Amino acid sequence: MALFTRTTRPPRFGPATKPAELRDQLVFRSPSPQIKIEFQGGEPLLNFPLLQWIVLRAEKLNQTHQRDLAFVIATNLALIDDDILDFCDRHRIDISTSLDGPAELHNSNRRRPGQDSWQKAVDGIRRVSERLGPDRVAALMTTTDASLDQPEAIIDTYVDLGLTAIFLRPISPYGFAMLRRARAHYDAARWLELYRRGLNHIIELNKQGTQITEIYSAIVAKKMFSNDDPGYIDLMSPSGMGIGGIVYNYDGRVFASDEGRMLAEMRDDTFQLGTVHDSYRALMTSDKLLDPLRESFTMSVPKCDTCAFEPYCGSDPTYHHATSGDFVGHKTFSAFCERNTGVFTHLISLTKDPFTRDLLRRWGNL
Repeated sequence: MALFTRTTRPPRFGPATKPAELRDQLVFRSPSPQIKIEFQGGEPLLNFPLLQWIVLRAEKLNQTHQRDLAFVIATNLALIDDDILDFCDRHRIDISTSLDGPAELHNSNRRRPGQDSWQKAVDGIRRVSERLGPDRVAALMTTTDASLDQPEAIIDTYVDLGLTAIFLRPISPYGFAMLRRARAHYDAARWLELYRRGLNHIIELNKQGTQITEIYSAIVAKKMFSNDDPGYIDLMSPSGMGIGGIVYNYDGRVFASDEGRMLAEMRDDTFQLGTVHDSYRALMTSDKLLDPLRESFTMSVPKCDTCAFEPYCGSDPTYHHATSGDFVGHKTFSAFCERNTGVFTHLISLTKDPFTRDLLRRWGNL
């Protein structure tokens, strides 16, 4: 289970707050043998003392609970320094950052005074890679309208930095990203064109000896070629929300997913399970979680139940709630369905090439 903790602002707890000894063990009420705590923002490094406290406290609690415990910091790297890197090294904390592609594109998407967000990200990636190792830093891109015509340049930027994986993901239809990037409304067909071009470029790079993985293709390949579920929340049936991950917000609210938290920022609290004042049992048996889960079994969803790709696919109640007003959505008009059926069809067609088929199997660790 992944727990996404948002730390940019200090927590606001009232007089009725539980004692810290009870409240901060809520994470460990999960029965999962694996727990990953990811610090998100805003920018979590703005409150690094709180982040340090959580890591140290979690490690102390884990002496009793004995889970496979991991940490990730999602950061723009603008504030990274030697003290932070030393702490990450001592406590095996991985770093995740955003990299949207070449400098002009990244700076346009992620504006800062001085237009230096790309340079700070690049310098930070190199610094983390040198200090902690190349396997301890990963980057994630967001596809905006400006990205659609340059998948090759985006991928080459990752390769030039020594990054070995890229996720060609579409923009989400909720949260501040969409409020700030209203111009980024593109349809599924345009994203699929970027995906196909990008994946073909990645395959050619691998044929030339440059190893780089497209993450979504690797997830799908594992589902296609094996009975193992990679545990990717958006491709689970029932949905992985609340089951595969849960979000603790800076103000004590608890959400079934990060997308649910982003909806709450748009004044829609459909996926708020409760607060840290509630018990783990109350959170996990909340109707806010159980209702969308009941409707997310793909084998009983109209059109999913007769779809040839159902074994590879999953359900995304948050997406469909945001775009159509209910947890299931009308699959004929669902961009989620259009994107995934396009991806599945393209990957199947690529397996005709022996090299690509073997490459996809390697990506799926098969």
